[in-house]
Amino acid sequence: MKLKSLIQFVFVNLILIISLQGCGGKEMKDSADLVLINGVIATMDDSSPSAEAIAIKGNKILFVGSTEDAEMYIGDSTEVIDLKGKFVMPGFIESHAHFLGLGKSKQILDLREARNWDEVIAIVARACESVRPGDWILGRGWHQEKFDPAPYPNVHGYPVHNELSKASPNNPVMLSHASGHAIFVNERAMKLAGVSKATVDPDGGTIVRDSTGTPIGVFEENAENIVGKFYEEYFNGRKPEEIRQDYIDQIRLASEESLRKGITSFHDAGETFELIDLIKEQADSNKLQIRLNIMIGDTYDKMKEKIAGYRLIGYANNFLTVRSIKQYIDGALGSRGAWMIEPYSDLPTHSGSNVTSIEMLKKISALAVANGFQMRIHAIGDLGNREVLSIYEEVFNKNSDKKDLRWSIEHAQHLSANDIPRFAKLGVTAAMQAIHCTSDATFVPERIGEARAEEGAYVWKKLIESGAVICNGTDAPVEDINPIPCFYSSVTRRLADRNAFYPGQKMSRMEALRSYTVNGAYASFEENIKGSLKTGMLADVVVLSNDLLTCPEDEILNTKVLYTIVAGKILFQHNNN
Repeated sequence: MKLKSLIQFVFVNLILIISLQGCGGKEMKDSADLVLINGVIATMDDSSPSAEAIAIKGNKILFVGSTEDAEMYIGDSTEVIDLKGKFVMPGFIESHAHFLGLGKSKQILDLREARNWDEVIAIVARACESVRPGDWILGRGWHQEKFDPAPYPNVHGYPVHNELSKASPNNPVMLSHASGHAIFVNERAMKLAGVSKATVDPDGGTIVRDSTGTPIGVFEENAENIVGKFYEEYFNGRKPEEIRQDYIDQIRLASEESLRKGITSFHDAGETFELIDLIKEQADSNKLQIRLNIMIGDTYDKMKEKIAGYRLIGYANNFLTVRSIKQYIDGALGSRGAWMIEPYSDLPTHSGSNVTSIEMLKKISALAVANGFQMRIHAIGDLGNREVLSIYEEVFNKNSDKKDLRWSIEHAQHLSANDIPRFAKLGVTAAMQAIHCTSDATFVPERIGEARAEEGAYVWKKLIESGAVICNGTDAPVEDINPIPCFYSSVTRRLADRNAFYPGQKMSRMEALRSYTVNGAYASFEENIKGSLKTGMLADVVVLSNDLLTCPEDEILNTKVLYTIVAGKILFQHNNN
């Protein structure tokens, strides 16, 4: 080779080498869009559980590792955030809540902080001042067991409608119980519905009455429909564009609230086909901000007709999945609707309610397995859970060629000791809400007695040790969508008075973190794309002010969400001002 050609060859290669190197002589990698450095990262990846930095390109994670190595992904247009030691984890996966219900809760009266019945009445009275006569007033969040003082007069702890009716003579009022399994209505609403002493309790529902047989205003479980259908007529009587906009507003409000709380994925516990269509339209227009895994909640006849055309997996860049069916076998413990093997300790004549017949649940389960759908049945009482497990077992045995179905029981709150091992044996996921434990603990022993409470109330540790998978959530709007108090409940089981509710059933911090990340992804067959932070996974990340794995217990509740990142985009950032 001639000297001139040799010099040109060396020069060209030198330039190439320099162009492939970055700071400190390191080789430049593919330039990232966003790089987080100097963090304390819980990757939830067993092969590499901790890291300092994450590089993101587009909607995927490009790199997870040290801050020094992350510099290789920083280009001229890369946004770099120095986390200064803040805690980073996969975005929270809310594994059981009601998406549009959460949005609707932002449009109606919030009664969760009402300390007694008088405060509820005052809130309703103020609302009556700003609406037209005849307009419905809605609210949610009251709980008779949390009123201090207790309502007087009362029936089974429930207040009587008289004072509420006096405060709202011109407007029908419908206030949902915190659990969503009972409503309280005023006299105007009962008159619209034609409710009287002669009104018969429906199957799977109870009209609560005083000693004379007069309805007091409380309608439990399926009895809610007696009044609720008249509100639905009112709601649906508006112009179609008004109804549509109402739902779109609910989607927006639910998304904003979820992002503020660090939630990037949301298992929506039941929507009708009509509302799924609307949400799909939003997905088609790239208007969904968090990832939704929607359970179909509609009638058997409609599902039989439509379900084959509604199976969606990873639709709209993994923002919408529809592959499960939501049903109910019983109600809630607070309203004594949970279906129990033995009667309630504080109401020995009652054992709860079976709100959907076993025969119907078997038919729907057969429809699900034939069409490749998961079943996700609400069961709270020990008998409700036992019956659902038996339904699942029968379906699995009849379809032994179909593996890894990952059906779940939603709530699984109160279990017989004999049924705890059946979850792992059958491969049934327990979709539980740890915050319900500490929220309900004050009345659980009263409802079912100490022995049953200790045996099977929110027995996370027993389930985990048996090999079952638990995914976590809040059941919002029953509870605040915020994962932080729920995580705190998971690892402390501590009540406001600092006492712990059967502390032997606490989760470890890592178990609790898994329940809100990888286990939530597993429950929806998405563990290969979300729930952990590693190369190639979806870039759904949350940055917190405290390290949930190591901070003092009392500091957990002070944890703030600093950044919520979905598909590589910062959709929420905490304002320090």
